[in-house]
Amino acid sequence: MNFPHVVEHAGTAVDGAGVAIIVGGALVATGVFARRLLSHRDDFSAAYRLYRQSLGRAILLGLEFLVAGDIIRTVAVSPTFTSVGVLAVIVLVRTFLSFSLEVELEGRWPWQQRDIGRSQ
Repeated sequence: MNFPHVVEHAGTAVDGAGVAIIVGGALVATGVFARRLLSHRDDFSAAYRLYRQSLGRAILLGLEFLVAGDIIRTVAVSPTFTSVGVLAVIVLVRTFLSFSLEVELEGRWPWQQRDIGRSQ
């Protein structure tokens, strides 16, 4: 097995981890949401807000792994101008998605100070 094959498999493994994180996080968040609703611990809006935050965090972490997998495969295996350009666009789109999710989860811009009086 030569180096490009090893790197290709490593990138695929990192991609698989990213997908597993997103799917696993979605399943766990859905289970916690259903348990909170069935046990009447929270009203619907509080349970739903927690559900969205948990799901968003899982997606953010999964996206980080997917970007890492793309970088590993593109830069280490076939660093042509075309592949690096495609990678740049993919990273740009995924970064925008991550940024948007982060703003939605936190309820503020990253450069704004966190409201200490507000509960998470």
